[in-house]
Order: sequence, then C-alpha cells, then structure tokens
Amino acid sequence: IYDSGRDGYIDLMELKLMMEKLGAPQTHLGLKNMIKEVDEDFDGKLSFREFLLIFHKAAAGELEEDSGLLTLAKLSEIDVSIEGVKGAKNFFEAKAQALSSASKFEAEIKAEQDERKREEEERKHRRAAFRELKSAFTQ
Repeated sequence: IYDSGRDGYIDLMELKLMMEKLGAPQTHLGLKNMIKEVDEDFDGKLSFREFLLIFHKAAAGELEEDSGLLTLAKLSEIDVSIEGVKGAKNFFEAKAQALSSASKFEAEIKAEQDERKREEEERKHRRAAFRELKSAFTQ
C-alpha cells in the first residue's frame, strides 16, 4: 500500500508518508533511525523482509519504547474484535506467506554465496595448474 514507487521497497519518503497516515509522524532523523534499526543490507530502504523484522523485534521486545518502529508495530497490529476472524485470518496468512518468501530469499542468497565460493576455488585451481605449466616451460 505504501510502496508508491512499486519497487518492492519502502524508502525514506514512503516511510514518512506511512507514519503520517498512521497518525505518528516522525522527524527526518527519526525516520532514518527507524530504517537503520532493521536495514540488514544497508541500502537505506526497507525490503518486505526487513519490514516484517519490525514486527518480529516488537514481539521479542527488542525495540526501544520511544522507537518509531515500536509505534509502527503497535499501530499495525490487528484487532480481531474490529477486523473479525476472517480479517485476522487474511492478515496472518499474508504474514505466513511473507515469512515463507523470506526463507526462500535466504536460500537463494546461500546458493549464490556457495556458487561464488565454488567459482573462486575453480579460479585458484586453474591458476595453480597454469603456474605448474609455466614452470615446466621456464626450466
């Protein structure tokens, strides 16, 4: 809803707009600190995974009382008495789907890291083989 750029991220201005619409406006510095607190890849914006991390940290009590993120988490909680069971069901199904996507994302990152390690090992092996051939010619 708040990703007006439709790029899959919430940037500083989108977060500012979101907090204003939720009735909890923040200062520019406050918004930067909010992003910094959960920005795992240090790109200065919130991915969906990082957005979900806000709620994870809130549930674990890892957010400061005066943190804008704690305010965001509290304002974004679902009240079954207001939303009804079906609304709560949809809310939690969406969260479960997002967590599943985050697991797939982590698996993709791990696969990429493994591929880079394998390529580096291959390069080392080729260099060693080249040095061995080179030494045969220089003798």
